Amino acid sequence: MRGGGPSVLGIVLAGGAGKRLMPLTADRAKPAVPFGGTYRLVDFVLSNLVNGGILRICVLTQYKSHSLDRHVTTTWRMSSLLGNYVTPVPAQQRLGPRWYLGSADAILQSLNLVHDEQPDYIAVFGADHVYRMDPRQMLEQHIEGGAGVTVAGIKVPRTEASGFGVITPGADGTQVERFLEKPADPPGLPGDPDHVFASMGNYLFTTKALVEALHEDAKDPQSVHDMGGSILPRLTAEGAAQVYDFDTNHVPGETARDHGYWRDVGTLDAYYDAHMDLISDRPAFSLYNRAWPIHTNPGSLPPAKIAAGGIAVESVVSPGCVIRGQVTRSVLSPGVVIDPGAVIQGSVLHDNVRVGRGAIVRGAVLDKNVDVPPGATIGVNPDRDRELYAVSAAGVVVLGKGAHVG
Repeated sequence: MRGGGPSVLGIVLAGGAGKRLMPLTADRAKPAVPFGGTYRLVDFVLSNLVNGGILRICVLTQYKSHSLDRHVTTTWRMSSLLGNYVTPVPAQQRLGPRWYLGSADAILQSLNLVHDEQPDYIAVFGADHVYRMDPRQMLEQHIEGGAGVTVAGIKVPRTEASGFGVITPGADGTQVERFLEKPADPPGLPGDPDHVFASMGNYLFTTKALVEALHEDAKDPQSVHDMGGSILPRLTAEGAAQVYDFDTNHVPGETARDHGYWRDVGTLDAYYDAHMDLISDRPAFSLYNRAWPIHTNPGSLPPAKIAAGGIAVESVVSPGCVIRGQVTRSVLSPGVVIDPGAVIQGSVLHDNVRVGRGAIVRGAVLDKNVDVPPGATIGVNPDRDRELYAVSAAGVVVLGKGAHVG
């Protein structure tokens, strides 16, 4: 952030293996998983940071990072004339022959980035959520509150909270009284016991507070060296943490329907459901907000084509697609080909999927380069699908890259 304002370094945590998204993560890191037709998951956090004026960003990677590294380096090219950059930073074993022990250790091992940049503040954001957010508003509260760390929180039902860090605000509604990482029995909010403040995995630190907390954490042999499991509880105990209510964040061009939208797409069902949020006439999350765009590199492809006999209803259709069959309530990535007589219903098809004549694909996610033979069915016979493919808890059929269709 320039122009005489405070300097902010963005650190994006993109090292997660994403095991719960298998087989989509069999060959790529979770933040590199395609989403919404033309995007990768990492594009959402990077777009929010860049749109918000944070223009020096390090993306910390580790597992199966080639696809992610290639996407970041070829897509996210900033002006070197102005000293701006988005750069992937692989695990470098700077503190010895070991990989990252957790997200806090990842930043500890990458503190050379902080020392080189000398920022006033550090934005540490996760890389695998779908949302829009203006980080400037969170930074403003952080500076005014004088805290060591500000954590973004969103209200979620208490019954769904055990998978998140849970924030208990103090009497003033801002200071964090307790921070519990993925508690089995999370406490409800005062006056609203059926909901909790869940951590979004987005933190703003005063640089001094973060560096000191990381060094203290490194000395603790009992620590899990994680941002949510270690650093936030430590700063909370010191009275140095505050919460930022995501519901107060407003981005240009938002609608009443998609205001406050945030999805953790860490499971196959959540990933599928988030795609279904895109396709209605008034979508729960709109990809078409030009005032706060989600940036990516769509590639050099011709426009989508709906040929004679082709139908596409309530669907997102990317460049390079050719539709000769029937597509309803689906998301098609670039280069998808649907042959005559094929039927696609409620499905997500990644790049260069081909569905043969008369085939049926229903309630499925097909990764890149899957070729569905003529007359084949996916999502029609649940018992057969479970024998051949990965099937989520809610029954979504998922095929990995180039998977054979039986």
